Amino acid sequence: MMKLATEPKVETLGDYAYEAIQKHFKKTLKWEKSVKKDEDPEALHQMRVGMRRLRTAISRFDIALNLPKPVSDKNIGKIARRLGNLRDLDVLKETLETTYQPNLPDKEKKNLQKAFDALAKQRETVLEKTIETLKDESYKSLKHTLEEWLEKPSYQTLASLPIKQVLPDLLLPEVSAFLLHPGLLVGTHVVDSEVKVITDWKADKIEQQLATKGETIHNLRKQAKRVRYQMELFTELYGESYATYITEIKSIQDILGNIQDSVVMGEWLVEVFKSQLNEQLPTLAKLVAENRYQWWQQWQPLQQQYLTAENRHNVHLTILQPA
Repeated sequence: MMKLATEPKVETLGDYAYEAIQKHFKKTLKWEKSVKKDEDPEALHQMRVGMRRLRTAISRFDIALNLPKPVSDKNIGKIARRLGNLRDLDVLKETLETTYQPNLPDKEKKNLQKAFDALAKQRETVLEKTIETLKDESYKSLKHTLEEWLEKPSYQTLASLPIKQVLPDLLLPEVSAFLLHPGLLVGTHVVDSEVKVITDWKADKIEQQLATKGETIHNLRKQAKRVRYQMELFTELYGESYATYITEIKSIQDILGNIQDSVVMGEWLVEVFKSQLNEQLPTLAKLVAENRYQWWQQWQPLQQQYLTAENRHNVHLTILQPA
């Protein structure tokens, strides 16, 4: 008996949307109990990441889906922010304990205890708010309606298009927002229409830039994360160069994240110690500034790379040609 050759199934935008939402929703739920019990900082980290990735999937695929009202970018964003506030305090504590405390003289180690006490107190309040958020109606309703949608998904017409056909249109707006972000131009000057990164700045000049342009750099980091999360939804549909761009963008996100975290830590320590920070923790203040200087040096080659016309062009070409 002759077998009919079955055509391989064409994966649609709808298929991909469903898979991504289901995967990140499951991951978020997996850690919920542990977060409510406050058992492990890693659980909080994983749930926050799951929630952020779920948010990316929902906001990107929204154009192809009919999602219930509680499943909105705004609603998920609110919950993710609450988890984020708690996670930020855990990261601050971990950084002070592992990166800085071992390198301080005994007197400063003793003085630092004041910061840990303030941190513990603050964390109690934020933990309470986080647990409240996970018990309130908007979170329950998000979970319930999304579970229902996953059982009976509803799509718009666009969902039936082949994923490879629409991929570039999905990805390029976010990539362009990253490549055109003003944060990429901090610490540069233009010579004959070519952007050059200024590489001879001393530490005090970098500190000055961070004081005035810190928010712009922080927003660039957020945009890098959005691009990375979105690109990671489609890794298997592209080749090696695409994976390399994801790795580079993750490096940008991490380095700028380290700079931002150290700025936040500096501001937080000033709140705790007021004008006595440099007097009570001079070594710590010096180490924080030195690390920021190092991170700035690590950021500059990547910054230069993503400002060159050739690299920008290649990013676009890669996205236009799924494997």
